[in-house]
Amino acid sequence: MRLVLHGDLVAAARYLLPLPDPVRRSACRRLIDHAHAAHHFTRRTGRCHPLWGDGSLISAAMRHGLAAEPSLRDSDYCACLEMVLHEIVRWRTERQYTRVTRPRRQYTA
Repeated sequence: MRLVLHGDLVAAARYLLPLPDPVRRSACRRLIDHAHAAHHFTRRTGRCHPLWGDGSLISAAMRHGLAAEPSLRDSDYCACLEMVLHEIVRWRTERQYTRVTRPRRQYTA
């Protein structure tokens, strides 16, 4: 996944906002996975992924309809922002853990 910027967080939270509470977490994880897959696709082919964009969260989220951005007085919106941040940290931590514990491939000529 590309470097996560402020706009990525806002777009992901706006994507999650209209979704019902029980599906938000899985939708957030799926969005992150799609952005990561799109990033690999873009690096490999030099083109944006047709469904998920260029590998950024904002690109993946904008492929769906986004809710209007409410103010930070909206506790539901704040909860979505918090969820996006939490899931990004979880995703990065999980990737670091598997990178450390997974044995390296041995290439032979």
